[in-house]
Amino acid sequence: MKGYSVTVYEKEQMLGGMLTMGIPSFRLDKAVVNAEIDILRELGVQFKTGVEVGKDVTLDQLRSEGFKAFYLGIGASKGSSLNCPGEELPGVYTGIDFLRRVNLGEKPEVGSDVAVIGGGNVAIDVARSAVRLGAENVTIIYRRGRDEMPAADDEIAEAEEEGVKFRFLSAPVEVLGEGKCQSLKLELMELGEADAKGRRKAVGTGKYETVPVTSVISAIGQKIDLSGIADFETDKSGNVVVKLPSYQTSVADVFAGGDVVTGPKFAIDAIAAGKEASISIHRYVHPGQSQVIGRDNRDYKPLDASTIAISIGSFDTAPRQKAASAAAAEAKKTFKDLRGTLTEEQMKREASRCLGCGCVVIDEDLCVGCGICTTKCKFDAIHLEKTIDNVGTTYYRTLLTAATNAPKAIGRLARKKLVKK
Repeated sequence: MKGYSVTVYEKEQMLGGMLTMGIPSFRLDKAVVNAEIDILRELGVQFKTGVEVGKDVTLDQLRSEGFKAFYLGIGASKGSSLNCPGEELPGVYTGIDFLRRVNLGEKPEVGSDVAVIGGGNVAIDVARSAVRLGAENVTIIYRRGRDEMPAADDEIAEAEEEGVKFRFLSAPVEVLGEGKCQSLKLELMELGEADAKGRRKAVGTGKYETVPVTSVISAIGQKIDLSGIADFETDKSGNVVVKLPSYQTSVADVFAGGDVVTGPKFAIDAIAAGKEASISIHRYVHPGQSQVIGRDNRDYKPLDASTIAISIGSFDTAPRQKAASAAAAEAKKTFKDLRGTLTEEQMKREASRCLGCGCVVIDEDLCVGCGICTTKCKFDAIHLEKTIDNVGTTYYRTLLTAATNAPKAIGRLARKKLVKK
């Protein structure tokens, strides 16, 4: 923004948030994130680490220093505990804290038998990290069945290849041990009615089993910790409420996006929210601009071929391309990302799934046919082709037509005003 400086305050000593501290290196190499951060530095963005806004410095102090607007992107960085007896024993971790320690270069002591509680992608990341820390037996324990598990199928498959086991329809009720975590008591579950999200609820059966463990890692959810930054309006889940499309909070000069607004979602969703909020902040600090004019409120939904009610024979149904990767036996020995890259042919096939989707209808509300996109596309992927050759009406005939239609138009406007009154 011309005439304004941008400063990022990060409470940790490492930049990148969950991208660097919540995602293991074998899934996202830290060098990739740091390269993006270096680009921001070159653009003039300043970074201050080890500063927790709301604790070390307040918004009022920052306002007094000349800051005109703020973006809250703190995510849902607090792990959820098991809420059962024994969770205070050594060897019991939350998934978020466990991954943070691993990404900071520490090696949490997990022992030989690790139980990971949860069914999402974080649970998968935790389990695969525990394997790399030397655990011999790693089991993901989930209270529902395999079909209800929210983790991505490819993530589950990779975990299985590395030796991670899965135990379904089981829920922890107590961590047992003398001075340390030694065993985990589980209640056997069964599936009941579907919940609000369409997943069948896990119902206790009153039957129990106890399994030996050396550590238990809770990956059952994430919480938002506002740490006294400001008194924001929040919903019943504790998420910060924002106005769309501006992402403006109940505090006028504070905008927010990402997990702190939506709860845990994909990183790309947070990045998209940050982009929209940056547009809003630019407008906010330049008086006289609207937060809604020219904003696209459309929410695009992906096509689910498994539930579509029409024939998709004419659609491009090519599967996503997958890069070759190292064998699981080799991958589980290191935190390095051993995945390869797509071949030239694979890149063409993958690109064709988007660029060759068969969409031939231009949205006239968004496209005026200026053709600038064809000149700006670095890959020569966009072309405009004239398919209709209309001949315009001469000027004087256009005036006559407009004059003839004027009484009808005035009549319509008059009727609308009468209806509104």
